Formats: sequence, structure tokens, C-alpha cells
Amino acid sequence: MTRSLADRAVQQRRVVIENNHGEKLSGILHETGSKQLVIVCHGFQSSKERIPMVNLAAALEKEGTSAFRFDFAGNGESEGLFQYGNYRREAEDLRAVVQYFRGENREISAVIGHSKGGNVVLLYASKYNDVHTVVNISGRFNLEKGMEGRLGKDFLLRLQQHGYIDVFNRKGKFEYRVTEESLKDRLTTDTRAACLLIQQECRVLTVHGSMDKIVPVEDALEFAKFIPNHKLHIIKGADHEYTSHQVSRTSEE
Repeated sequence: MTRSLADRAVQQRRVVIENNHGEKLSGILHETGSKQLVIVCHGFQSSKERIPMVNLAAALEKEGTSAFRFDFAGNGESEGLFQYGNYRREAEDLRAVVQYFRGENREISAVIGHSKGGNVVLLYASKYNDVHTVVNISGRFNLEKGMEGRLGKDFLLRLQQHGYIDVFNRKGKFEYRVTEESLKDRLTTDTRAACLLIQQECRVLTVHGSMDKIVPVEDALEFAKFIPNHKLHIIKGADHEYTSHQVSRTSEE
């Protein structure tokens, strides 16, 4: 007799994976006993513990599918220094995770990324073409946009004058440094070219909130133009974090 989902024991355990720079990436495996595994990737200055990542893993649990959410290098509990940009390097972090679990005889059924993580999973798909279901949640298509909000309107001038920009939060606390090299990394990450390289056999789902003020919903329409096998789903009223569409784990339990 097949056990119901409610009867299945879901175990959560920490897994540490080394990337190709020798940095240890920290993650949480939601183990349902399934051979199939979905990897969940967080966004800019985020972590595996943010509500969208935790709830995505929980939703997969309910379907009986194991999930792994992890911190990119320089984020959360992983080793390494945080760097602005870093899209391609984070795609290589994802590569290390995929290879690790394939070595454990797991089938990577999908990769999911939120915000910057959405860009990362698309870059991964464009380069490796070995995971055939990709979910891009609120990714940004045009990486030349969206910088003034964090760096200020005159950020290019200040970067040329000083060679770097220090970014502080609203309370005046230092958060991170943007160098010319890290800014160039972002500006030379070609989303359109990456989308065109994704193979037909790779199914891509883009999900975006209609009220997203961080990444405008128009970006989602651009992904739809260039990815060969693409489905677009706009969630009415949703913001960038899908705040009003989240269910807290406490209230759910």
C-alpha cells in the first residue's frame, strides 16, 4: 500500500558541498526518499533561509519530491566573500551542487531560482543543458537596469573617481563594496544570448508578480521572446517576494 504524503517522513539535514574554488557551500536537504531532487537558488544578498526558498522546498515536500536549498558562496552560511555581480560564478556554484548530488545517484529533476537566482539557473541551462526543467521566478532580463536604486544615480561617476562604491543600508551600516570589476561582471552578463542558447528540450517556466517594484513585470515578457520552450505565468497582485502569497510555516503547522 502506498503511504500518504502525510505519513511520509521528511528529514531535513545540512549538506556541505565544495565548489571549484575550494569554498564550502552550506545547504539544507529536504529528504523525502525520492530519487528526484529539485535545487532551489536564492537571490541577491539573500540566503536559503528566506521565506520564498523555505516555502518552495516545503511545497516540493508535499508532493513527495526531495529539495535542496543552499547559500551561494559569500552568502548566508557558505564560505567566501560576497561580491556584486558574480552571476557566472554562482552558476558554477550550482554546477558543483548538481554534480555532487549526481554523484549520490540523484536525478536532478529541476532547478529553481528566485530573483538573481532566476538569472543563475538560466545561465546554468544555457551552458550545461543537463537539467531539462528550469523555473525562473522574478529574474531580471536587462541587467543594465535596476542599479541606481542600490548604488545611487551618480554611481558610474563615483566608481570612476574612486575605483569602488561602498553601499550602506538605511541605518548607515556598511553592506558591501562594488568594484569596477564586479560591475563589469554584471554588465557583461548577456541574458538575451543565454536565453537563445537554451535548448528546445529544456522547459522553462517564468513566474513574475504583476506588482513587482524591484524587477518590473515587463522583464518577464522579454524572457518569453527569446527562450525556445517557454511558459509565462504572471501572478496578479504579487510583489517581488510574493509577500501576500506566502504561507508561514508556523501558521501552516
